[in-house]
Amino acid sequence: MFTNIKKYFIAGTLILLPLLITLYILVTLFQFADGILGKFVNSFLDKLLGFYIPGLGLVLFLIIIFLVGFITTHFLGRKLYSILERAIRRFPLTRHIYSSIKQIIEFLFGYHRPAFKRVVLVEYPRRGIWSIGFVTNENFQEAKEKTGEDLLNIFIPSSPGPLTGFFILAPRNEAILLDIAIEDAIKLLVSGGLINPVPITKKLKASQG
Repeated sequence: MFTNIKKYFIAGTLILLPLLITLYILVTLFQFADGILGKFVNSFLDKLLGFYIPGLGLVLFLIIIFLVGFITTHFLGRKLYSILERAIRRFPLTRHIYSSIKQIIEFLFGYHRPAFKRVVLVEYPRRGIWSIGFVTNENFQEAKEKTGEDLLNIFIPSSPGPLTGFFILAPRNEAILLDIAIEDAIKLLVSGGLINPVPITKKLKASQG
């Protein structure tokens, strides 16, 4: 009986906890976005008209995001943004915070995401220890000529934050190509090895079957 109770509890936790955490994050983001402008605008509406509009701050926040995106994609706005960004990067504290947050946002939204080609296994940082790597390029001609090796450009990401890592040049014959998707390899790294990826060939068979 105790075994069944434990099994049901674990099953319920695995189903309910991700849903609750997702809901909590969404509600927190809503409250944050709505609170930035909502409390000021709704306070004015309440005094002027005697009512307020829930979620108005979020709508205004989304409109501002759209307008900023529209302005900064044109020449003048892009120039002003470049000046503002350079000013932020001059201060040590704001430089590190801003750069880190910007990298995370760009990575999550796929903007300027590194063009990874394949997932590989390489013996790094020493023989006998294997690391996940991403092939970013190949045919580095000068390195090939001076080493006499056919080298691959490989990025070794950190875990659980794959935004940073190490760049190495490894012989092609020492890199083992893996039959997994880039996204699945990233999930493996972010989870610290908890989520093992499924080979692409198995995914194709499962979708066809």
